[in-house]
Amino acid sequence: MLHANLSYSSKFVTTNQLKSSIMSKHHQILIIGGGTAGIMVASKIKRERPKVDIGLIDPADTHYYQPAWTLVGAGTFNYKKTARTMSSVIPKGVSWIKDFAVSFDPEKNTVKTETNGDISYDFLVVAPGLVMEPSMIEGLPEALGKGVVCSNYTDPEHTWKVLQNFKGGNAVFTQPGTPIKCGGAPQKTAYLSSDYLRKKGLLDKSNVFFATPGTIIFGVPEIKRTLDKVLDRYGINFRPFHKPIRIDAENQKIYYQYTGKDGLADDDKLGVKVLEDKVVEMHFDMLHLAPPQAAPKFVRESSLVNDGGWVDVDKYTLQHVKHKNIFSLGDVAGLPTAKTGAAIRKQVPVVVKNLYNIIDSGEITDLAYDGYSSCPLVTAYGKMVLAEFDYDNNFTPDPKLKQMLVFDSSKEHWRLWMLKKYGLPYLYWNKMMKGVDV
Repeated sequence: MLHANLSYSSKFVTTNQLKSSIMSKHHQILIIGGGTAGIMVASKIKRERPKVDIGLIDPADTHYYQPAWTLVGAGTFNYKKTARTMSSVIPKGVSWIKDFAVSFDPEKNTVKTETNGDISYDFLVVAPGLVMEPSMIEGLPEALGKGVVCSNYTDPEHTWKVLQNFKGGNAVFTQPGTPIKCGGAPQKTAYLSSDYLRKKGLLDKSNVFFATPGTIIFGVPEIKRTLDKVLDRYGINFRPFHKPIRIDAENQKIYYQYTGKDGLADDDKLGVKVLEDKVVEMHFDMLHLAPPQAAPKFVRESSLVNDGGWVDVDKYTLQHVKHKNIFSLGDVAGLPTAKTGAAIRKQVPVVVKNLYNIIDSGEITDLAYDGYSSCPLVTAYGKMVLAEFDYDNNFTPDPKLKQMLVFDSSKEHWRLWMLKKYGLPYLYWNKMMKGVDV
């Protein structure tokens, strides 16, 4: 799945590098974030209105195509091919402010940066993505990326090593109670890992768990029917209502808060114990998880966010509910849909068109984002389901899939696997990053 970049999760550049940048202190359009959303908005505007003055704030040297990290973690995609230099994806004519945004002053139309001070704007697009917050689960910061605890979200190459070294036992796949980018990614990893174990003759020697705070495997009924069969095929122990709260890496145990109503019971054979207050202890010989995630600190501590800590925008226009010259899209936006790059693909034209209309006439258009998102659910090596849906979880498959001879994308298909492995990376680098609507 297409995701926003990891720019604000850590400091990739030195102070000297930041000071070496020479830039204007004011831009007609200022974009925060050089991930999928920020680059797409900048590229589309520059293609259509080359003379518009755009500044883009992002400190990272590298832009990653993160949708392929699920495949990297399964040993079927080269990690190096997911990375390109930030300078190569920022469109020509855009002023790159290689710095960290640290705060907003929307009343004065300024963004404060770490090294370059205040940058003012006429219009602001907030798209820094989200950040990993492993400290929200006790013991996770110490465990993540070490031994048998792995995550495709942070180090997919380590995931592949852990999978290769796994010889049987409890393989636990899980996700946190927070929103995450690509909500389907943790279960995709469970499916690919199960298929790998099947190929190696280890599936019968393994107990594969998929534990999630959610209530069902997927919210779109057509997709759920297929995934229920996938769970059965691999014998995956699906455990809903399980919110991870603590990891004991030394003793290889993960603890969940159970939020369901049904009774729980110990299972010594599976290494599962029910403790007080509906806390479930589960032994693991391999643990893959998505870390908890949140908006970057400078965003969630600002006046721009809703009660959940995400930028407070109208879900149809993507315009801030209070500040009419501010828009937000991508993972950081407070939208009731999945946080995916496919969603960004549909959000960008709405934001750009609304910007044009405000610039030209002072009013936004009636063009609306319908909540479209997409989740390419890889279910095996060579098989994939494509979940496309809107705000109401209606299944909305792209009619263009019929040109690929895919007539029901809610079913597993090898052509969809080819789309995931080859087609989508091509479209990402050569169309989306260039500002071309796809």
